[in-house]
Amino acid sequence: MKKKRKESTEIKTEDQVHISQNEEENEKKSAKQSQDSKRKAKGTVSDDGVLRPVKLSKKELYKAPTVEELNQLKEAENLFHCSILKMQMEELLKEVALSEHRKKLVDSFVQQITDFLQCVPESEVVELDDISWLAGVEVPFLLVPSTAKGKFHMEPPASISLVGSYPLGTCIKPKVSVDLAVTIPASILHPMDAINQRYSRKRALYLAGLARHLSFAKCVGSLHYSCLHGNRLRPVLLLKPPGNDSSKVTLRIHAIPPPDFLKPSRFHPQKNNIRTEWFTGVANTEPPTPHYNSTVLGDHLPLSHLQFLSAISAQCPAFGEGVALLKVWLRQRELDQGAGCFCGFLASMLMAYLLSTHKVGKTMNPYQLLRNALHFLASTDLTENGITLAKNPDSKAPSLPEFHAAFSVVFVDPSGHLNLLADMTVFTYKRIQHEASLSLTFWDDPTVDGFQALLMTPKSMLRTYDNVFKLVNLVKLQTSCKKLLLLNELMDHSGNYVLTALPFVLSLLQRGLGERIHLLVHSLPQDPEWPVDSAPPKHKDQPPLSIGLLLNLEHALSVLERGPPADNPKAAEFRQLWGSLSQLRRFQDGAITEAVLWSGNSISHRRFIVLKIINHLLELHADIPKSCIIVAGGQLDDVINHTTGEEESLEVVQSYDDLSRKLWQLKDLPLSITSVQGAHQALRYTQVFPPVPVRLDYSFFEKKKNRLGLVPKENNPCPCYIAPIKVIVHMEGSGKWPSEPMAIRHVKAAFHICLRELLCNQHNYRCHATPGYLDVWKDGLVFRIQVAYHREPQILRESLTPEGMLIYRDNAEAQALELETLHKPFLTSTLHGLQQQYGCFGVVCRLAKRWLASQFLLEDIREEATDLLVASLFLHPAPFTPPSSPQVGFLRFLHLLSTFDWKNNPLIVNLNGKLTASTDLTENGITLAKNPDSKAVSRSDPSIYLLFLACSVLVASPCLSFSFLLLQPSLPEFHAAFSVVFVDPSGHLNLLADMTVFTYKRVSTAVESLQLCDKVIK
Repeated sequence: MKKKRKESTEIKTEDQVHISQNEEENEKKSAKQSQDSKRKAKGTVSDDGVLRPVKLSKKELYKAPTVEELNQLKEAENLFHCSILKMQMEELLKEVALSEHRKKLVDSFVQQITDFLQCVPESEVVELDDISWLAGVEVPFLLVPSTAKGKFHMEPPASISLVGSYPLGTCIKPKVSVDLAVTIPASILHPMDAINQRYSRKRALYLAGLARHLSFAKCVGSLHYSCLHGNRLRPVLLLKPPGNDSSKVTLRIHAIPPPDFLKPSRFHPQKNNIRTEWFTGVANTEPPTPHYNSTVLGDHLPLSHLQFLSAISAQCPAFGEGVALLKVWLRQRELDQGAGCFCGFLASMLMAYLLSTHKVGKTMNPYQLLRNALHFLASTDLTENGITLAKNPDSKAPSLPEFHAAFSVVFVDPSGHLNLLADMTVFTYKRIQHEASLSLTFWDDPTVDGFQALLMTPKSMLRTYDNVFKLVNLVKLQTSCKKLLLLNELMDHSGNYVLTALPFVLSLLQRGLGERIHLLVHSLPQDPEWPVDSAPPKHKDQPPLSIGLLLNLEHALSVLERGPPADNPKAAEFRQLWGSLSQLRRFQDGAITEAVLWSGNSISHRRFIVLKIINHLLELHADIPKSCIIVAGGQLDDVINHTTGEEESLEVVQSYDDLSRKLWQLKDLPLSITSVQGAHQALRYTQVFPPVPVRLDYSFFEKKKNRLGLVPKENNPCPCYIAPIKVIVHMEGSGKWPSEPMAIRHVKAAFHICLRELLCNQHNYRCHATPGYLDVWKDGLVFRIQVAYHREPQILRESLTPEGMLIYRDNAEAQALELETLHKPFLTSTLHGLQQQYGCFGVVCRLAKRWLASQFLLEDIREEATDLLVASLFLHPAPFTPPSSPQVGFLRFLHLLSTFDWKNNPLIVNLNGKLTASTDLTENGITLAKNPDSKAVSRSDPSIYLLFLACSVLVASPCLSFSFLLLQPSLPEFHAAFSVVFVDPSGHLNLLADMTVFTYKRVSTAVESLQLCDKVIK
């Protein structure tokens, strides 16, 4: 062979030899490149799927960027605050997208089900009321009224089609639902089936027949019924594959009528399709049934909607990913599930509307599509100005004013006949608008992690809204429908008294609460799910309805509800709203108006005025008793005192303000005062138990001669301890101040003596001076005044080298003095301002400290750090609004402790907004905005601090979960149950040693401090 090959090569011409040599060289190069690429691929991803670093040559590493890379960098610079946000978006889209393996599983399961459904056996024709042929399977429909005219029989489906998000490419994880539309044969239906729920009942019977047939399929793991977005007239059949694949996909089977089987004009919002005599048994006028009409019409259009969305999505390459991001945003806010929700289908339709009306460009990326969608939701009020996708609707299609007359929110589909938001309430849409507006605010703030706030943080109602109350025993809403005269609306909702009464109850509360709230929202009744061999759940079996309030603190705690003047025509409406509580009152300005006065002696009591309003209005107008209303708010007040200490803190602050004014007014001081600042927890409203003024009974004591002290008489106990309140007084700078630390201390001691004499002489205060401070007895409180000189920390840092050079070295003494005279006063004044802006800040701080003390953690962290942790909830609340109630603030505090990445990220509290994106923070921890490099609020030993954070995460997570559990309506004893969260964990520890009550200074702040004393090992 070698000889023949050699001979053949010798015969070749020179050109041929040259060509063959080039081909061999090209083959070698390509082989080498393929080997290099294989080597790189092998080095990039190992057999176990773990990414490995790739070694690049110097030439590859410093290679000039391509045009595509330059465009991506320019896009990231223009659209994102930082390049990491773009990477986060891309990774999120990869995470929620279905993998190829998952798609193959879905396709295989859908094909198996489709093949099996083609073999549905035919059955005999029976009356519509006869369900005896459904052995072992229940009908997924509440047969009320029980009778309906018509015939029914089973046949194989006319067609089976994939609809919804899966064929459109917008289906996302983790809950993967694939929609399968099964067309009911035309021979089963009748042209008059739109009347009196006949179509809806035949649809439910057909689904039951399919369920009975599928119960024999080996490819089906489980069979359940559910309802499409909580609509009981639109049951669906849920199928899951067997084995380990059951959690990977859920197949929803929808029964739909043949295309164009019923004319859309028959379902005009002003037409009636439920006869009053059939529904009530009494002949009467026939009111329009817009909600029933939209339900039946909606079953006719899923295929045409899919065609429309497919055509739109083909015009925009990023359509699917933009919709996916919007669906993630909705899911994190619990807006995509339940009755009247903004589901994924509506998200696709909204994006299609924005594209078809050129509000977004076809070349936009997913980030831009999401941002524009949120901007549209925030700025467009569909309750007043509806929108439509119909470009050329037929002459019989309803107009937008006709849709607005029948529905609260209007978004018309491409056919021009269906309102896609027919089941949505005004309050749900206002909630969507609020969330969109809030998201854009945080998105535009470069100091906020927009990605984490918008797309990665779940927003449950208990952590989102200031007050949440639950309506239980929903059967009472039947009487509400009678009281509110809602028979026509009840018939339109096919007997669902929960969905019928809900908008009217919420409108009633909106009128009564008025300016006390910013926003009123409600939970969406969730889609019920039950086995195919069980009867459908009744309306009264629905879970409790949650109603959330965002409070307006400027008016929420007001004890007076002032109405119109007595001679005003609106006075009658005010009296009708409030009933016997409304009274004529004369005010200081001479006006005589209707008014309602609520009782409330303390701030904690006034927090319950909102509850009193809700109880009164619901009982007066809707016949809903107080026993049906459970409030998740105010349960924590008893943990920190029967009056929550707010009045005591206010009394301390008022006394301090008076002392501060008198210090400023002192005469004959050697140097003038430049500042008077408090440096105590009580002056920033964050002390768990503020000092209470003490009124002394002088007959209890004996006065010692030549001493400013009182000694109890014989056999009398010692007086109570009064904690001093520290006040820092800065004196002006002067050349007379010495430059030696010891001399400065002597001068400050002289100032203490001088201040004592002036306060005693000019204001008749009892004072006691020491070298380090001056105690002033005022209003039953003790204020400890400490004179400070602004250059003293700097002088303490000065030292001389052996060569006589002056150098500055930081030391613990200078840091401690700076902390006491600069940082703590700054923090106190700043947090005092925060309390003035957010009235519940101090209460949340005190709850947080009470909890930390109960868990043995308060000794491991400065109390100032706890105050800053809570302050971060108010200054950086994203994705929420700042808390306006103690309970929601405390829940967010526990969530912050349990979820924040303390190991890898610093928690930055931007007081006064002085920190910007360009500020350099070189240390981890909690920092003050005034001096980011200081260690003002963290321990000097970082290991202790990390140990505290590890322990706090360990105990905060179960406490948070238990708190949510306690706020469920099944536990009515809130006050007794919630204290369990504040019980010390010693009963669950395996070892507790070297801990005595005397070394644990704040044991009294634990809820069960007495029980703790018995548990401690001496």
